[in-house]
Amino acid sequence: MPNTSTRPKRGRRNRRVPREDPARNELVSRSLESAQQCLFNQDYGTAFVHYLLVLNLAPVLKDFASESFRFTLFKWADELDSLGRIQDLFDCYEQALELFPTDEVIINSMGEHLFRMGFRDEAAGHFHKALKLKPDYPEAKENFYRVANWLVERWHFLMLNDRRRNHKYQQAIQKAVEGGCNTVLDIGTGTGILGMCAKKAGAAEVYACELSKTMYELACEVVTANGMNGRIKILHMKSLEMEVPKDIPKRVSLVVTETVDAGLFGEGIIESLIHAWNHLLLPPQSTQDPSRPPSQTGRVIPAGATVFGMAVQCLEIRRHHRLCVSEVGGLATAAAGELHSPVSCSSEDDSTEPYTTERLSRLPGGYTPLTEPFNALDIDFNNVQELEGLCSREVSRVRLPVTGEGLLDALAVWFQLHLDQESSLSTGPKEDTCWEQAIYPVQTPHSRIIYIRHFPLRPGDELIVEISCRDAYLRLCSVAVARDGREFCLDDCLDPDKPRNNPGPSGNPNPSLNAEAELCSALACLGTEQSSGPRDYTMLECAEMALLNNQPYHDSFRRALAKLITNLKDARSVQGPSQGEGLEVMPLTDPPSGPMDPGPDPFYVLDVSEGFSVLSLMAASQGQVKAYSSVEKTQHQAVLRRLARANGVPEEALEFWLNQVEDEQAVLQRPSREKLWSAIILDCVETCGLVRQKLMEKATLARCLLEDGGQIFPERIVVYGMLVESDTLLLESAVQGQEPTLGFNIAPFINQFTVPVHVFLDLSTLQCRHLSDSVELFILDLMNTNANYTNRDVKVQASASGRVTAVPFWYQIHLNEEISVSTFNQDSHWKQAAVVLHQPLAVREGDWVRLNGKKNVSYTGPTKCICKHQFIFTNERQT
Repeated sequence: MPNTSTRPKRGRRNRRVPREDPARNELVSRSLESAQQCLFNQDYGTAFVHYLLVLNLAPVLKDFASESFRFTLFKWADELDSLGRIQDLFDCYEQALELFPTDEVIINSMGEHLFRMGFRDEAAGHFHKALKLKPDYPEAKENFYRVANWLVERWHFLMLNDRRRNHKYQQAIQKAVEGGCNTVLDIGTGTGILGMCAKKAGAAEVYACELSKTMYELACEVVTANGMNGRIKILHMKSLEMEVPKDIPKRVSLVVTETVDAGLFGEGIIESLIHAWNHLLLPPQSTQDPSRPPSQTGRVIPAGATVFGMAVQCLEIRRHHRLCVSEVGGLATAAAGELHSPVSCSSEDDSTEPYTTERLSRLPGGYTPLTEPFNALDIDFNNVQELEGLCSREVSRVRLPVTGEGLLDALAVWFQLHLDQESSLSTGPKEDTCWEQAIYPVQTPHSRIIYIRHFPLRPGDELIVEISCRDAYLRLCSVAVARDGREFCLDDCLDPDKPRNNPGPSGNPNPSLNAEAELCSALACLGTEQSSGPRDYTMLECAEMALLNNQPYHDSFRRALAKLITNLKDARSVQGPSQGEGLEVMPLTDPPSGPMDPGPDPFYVLDVSEGFSVLSLMAASQGQVKAYSSVEKTQHQAVLRRLARANGVPEEALEFWLNQVEDEQAVLQRPSREKLWSAIILDCVETCGLVRQKLMEKATLARCLLEDGGQIFPERIVVYGMLVESDTLLLESAVQGQEPTLGFNIAPFINQFTVPVHVFLDLSTLQCRHLSDSVELFILDLMNTNANYTNRDVKVQASASGRVTAVPFWYQIHLNEEISVSTFNQDSHWKQAAVVLHQPLAVREGDWVRLNGKKNVSYTGPTKCICKHQFIFTNERQT
């Protein structure tokens, strides 16, 4: 027992108040003054060091200096980023977070840098942490939605909502486990559903691996929530790195996986299964020893696959992968050279992706089969020798009878996945499946378009296709057409130096020849002329190619530019010569010098479009215009120069702005110290269907750089939308229903990555019911900020009864008062987007639905408010 006789303890003395340290205070004061002076001089690196010293020595100043410190950090980080000093950048953020560990703005900003550099998992962690600190922080919320699309792709929701697919996989796994396969490895586990199926079926040991950190953590949560923590071992690693007994104690008897993409092999299933058979799986069942029990042999689910293909005509595919027009915006395009997308099934090109993916049933304009489906490949995943020999297989040729008439635009490919001997899944275009199809586009050199585009394949022809598996990618390439006993190669380029018929204005080489004679002439050229060397082409992204093929868009811009230049010329003729007339155009950093230009003062036009754009060249072709393009890639600049020469545009009329601007972040500045812009072209809408970030800030700056009478293109954007009922959008946005998926609780965990806005939609083919007419939602006026509003109530009357599940939206882009283009028409290179309601809203015909939309004060556009859940839906039923 305690010693009760001990003397009582003395009371603790009061702690002394620390003495003031005059030297320390002087150092803090001087450093703070130096930090502020360096900040004023834009010496952000030195300012940052001074702020670190101040805040470490005097933490009481944190509240006072936090805003200046943040600003300094962000500016210095941008400088470090532009200099490529990535480690220094992150060191600065780590130092900042030691001072401000719960500052959601700094945490979110670090996440943005991580995301831009490709560290998506780490970025997601920072955005999520920022949201936990401040749940209503809009920038962090939008960033989290953005990264969620990368980390948990939408097909995860589609697959989990595909009951037929889930049930078939469960049956195949249960059958294998009950047959004796009692040790299981799930490669690429995702949510962990296949591994849990194996454990539920009675497997003694279940292992799973997942490379994505986000999906690994999600799988761990799901497994724990379903009472299998400790019963399924999940590894955060590639299966190719797994070893026995380091990672799993012994070889397993069953591997389950669905690491297949639309092209079957694109996610590396061949490589991972070869490694599994050699290092992780028990030997396969041998015909020489059929008595060995399943627990002592290895097998794979799926057991194999059969690949099918079909030649198709499809305008939507064509215009995204090759140049289809001979003129755009008044410019002849022949001099552009060969242009095509980065997707090519050419047998000679290893630098491009062999295929892209599309859901054929949802392509605008549809598609036309030109051949019957053909068997392209069979593969047995339980035969390691066949897997190892796949890449070294000889190229095979198949001859496909042409059954329909049309232009050859692509080979569409899908497969049947054989889970076991009894069960299979098809990804075909006519199936109700969560899968897309692989598309192998046909790239036609521009020099041959005038010959080929008028001569479709026809019944009786044979299309010759080569099939190979180089680099473990399935490659299909259309190489020749057989007609009337002759083969004509499709992969040879015409030599422009060799004589041939020159096309007339109509594109017809010889009007006197009939179509058959033209075809024979064209195909003879293709079959007999040889390429003089390697194919020289310029690569454009698919969206850039579709933009270049959008003739109505460019024609509208040409008319709007011509009207502006005419109005400015008339204004100058009334006012007389301007004070600055005759001054040479100089870069912003150089003083005016050199000879005087005796000609009239030009109109200055700046195009700051993202990616490849011919709008600057169209402006330069107007005459008396000095146009500046923001095209950055050297190859793309060369294309514009060739087009300029071919279309008679003087060389000095077109320059490349980024070659003159030192800081790419400061694109919007004067053409010279004495000049202002006559027109600034802003790229307002992303191809995905969203307004570009910080559009209104750019417009505010652009207005300050315009001469009197100058204009921003476009001058305003009107956002339209409608009420729809679409189960498809619901299935793509979240796991639906109250029932567990195959009896497992998965939905609450993966639905954390639900995003409210769906992008890259084709509204014309989306499976949905229209529940209202289209209505105006917002106006973004780039020339007059007073016309904008921060919030607006829109009433929409239901034209039919149903459940409002989404509001698709698109834009009418007004170049001026008379000329506009829509992002929702058959020629548009833009897609549409939609806000998906978290809870569907039931309406009856005649009901009024009130949409309350708010835009933030920085006017970053409707996509910002949409991403921030600022649409509030209310059913105001009329009695």
